[in-house]
Amino acid sequence: MTTDLTHQPAHVQLQALDRREISSRELLDLHLARIDASQINAVVTRDDSAARAAAHAADQRRARNESTGILDGLPLTIKDSFETAGLRTTSGAEELADHVPARDAVAVARLRGQGAVIMGKTNTPAYCQDLHTDNSLFGPTLNPHDPKRTTGGSSGGPAAAVAAYLAPADLGSDLAGSLRLPAHYCGIFGLRPTHGLVPARGHIPRPPGWLTTSDMVTPGPLARHPRDLDLLLTALTTPSPAENSPWSVKLPRMHRAVGQLRVAVWADDASCPGNRDTADALATVEQVLVSSGTNVRRTVGPVSFGDSLRLFEQLLHATATAATDDEAGASELAAARDLHEDDTSPRATFLRHRTQTHRAWLRANEERLRLRETWHHFFADAEHDILLTPAAPTAAILAGARSLIVDGAERSFFDQTGWANLTSHVGLPSLVLPVGRNADGLPVGVQLVGPAYSDRHLLALAEHLALRLGGTAGKSDTR
Repeated sequence: MTTDLTHQPAHVQLQALDRREISSRELLDLHLARIDASQINAVVTRDDSAARAAAHAADQRRARNESTGILDGLPLTIKDSFETAGLRTTSGAEELADHVPARDAVAVARLRGQGAVIMGKTNTPAYCQDLHTDNSLFGPTLNPHDPKRTTGGSSGGPAAAVAAYLAPADLGSDLAGSLRLPAHYCGIFGLRPTHGLVPARGHIPRPPGWLTTSDMVTPGPLARHPRDLDLLLTALTTPSPAENSPWSVKLPRMHRAVGQLRVAVWADDASCPGNRDTADALATVEQVLVSSGTNVRRTVGPVSFGDSLRLFEQLLHATATAATDDEAGASELAAARDLHEDDTSPRATFLRHRTQTHRAWLRANEERLRLRETWHHFFADAEHDILLTPAAPTAAILAGARSLIVDGAERSFFDQTGWANLTSHVGLPSLVLPVGRNADGLPVGVQLVGPAYSDRHLLALAEHLALRLGGTAGKSDTR
């Protein structure tokens, strides 16, 4: 086999393994060679010996006509925020430069349980806390389509590795658009599953060894084809042997033709405007859907964009305080008490959310559940199957930029994930897919949102669209 196989989607690579056209060890070495030659700094930690041993074991199983699972022998990379047994896990933080976990995060264990071969770890900003993937430990990850542009964050290393054919797929995580923004900026497919389907235990932050995680962080797959997301979703929702679990998950598949779907389009909002590239991408997808006979309707959205974002920020800052030490917590509380009542600056809002009372959080959580109910009625009562939105206001911004320019106007840096964060706190499945390129050759995508547990419906529609859009994911030879 030639290195062209590394450019194929994961499901094609698995077919080649099953047909004995290539061994897992050979497929691994092809990917390791690409990583060796890469200049984008996406893969930051490796253990080639352990990976080759796992690939050899997969080859032996296949020779005996045995199989561990649906990913048997497939090389993958893992975001460096997930703990990996025996393989350094830093979450991009200097304090964890030598951290080698004793056990896998649950999501990693599930992938291994299905036979995945872990090649290495992909870069992330320190503790996943930036929309650029850069840190003092490993440095920046470069966008494969333009090294002057950001990959986004915090799953920028995973998205760049998949887009540059260093890995057929990767395990990322999404709290505040952390998986979907990099997928959009790097021109690949990224799925944030329905919250709770994939346990986040073993994801940093929280600190190493903690059993609890943020009440919003969601592990999810990145890949170059929707079918690969489907494969990884199956693996990620299948308990590993060590879990000794009596239950299993069977998500419904879409049995209707695309022409029978009812798709709502929330194309723009004054709270988070997009540029012409964003509008064109949405119009392109609308045209494909209409030509397929799909019932497409424009909507102003089921919720208030601004109110939803305000609630998300309140819950985000609250969940981020879990590991704050007592001294830092006392300092924040003192600073919050010194604020003037009429101070509405970002710093004041941040401090108030960080130091809110438990009563305030309980009321915010009640508001979250009511918001989730509103979304439920939007899909169930208003008879919408799927919602189409922008993935982000623009294509990838310049690396290191701390503001966002939309049609010449400066916007908040965090508007990049405004559309993603409509669903982050209510836990709905959300999928980003590439649509095309702008005049600068940068990928531009859209977001599909569905009701809880409709993950496979989103995947089916994404595959339909990818086929008609020409499958633009990852088409870059930049290393």
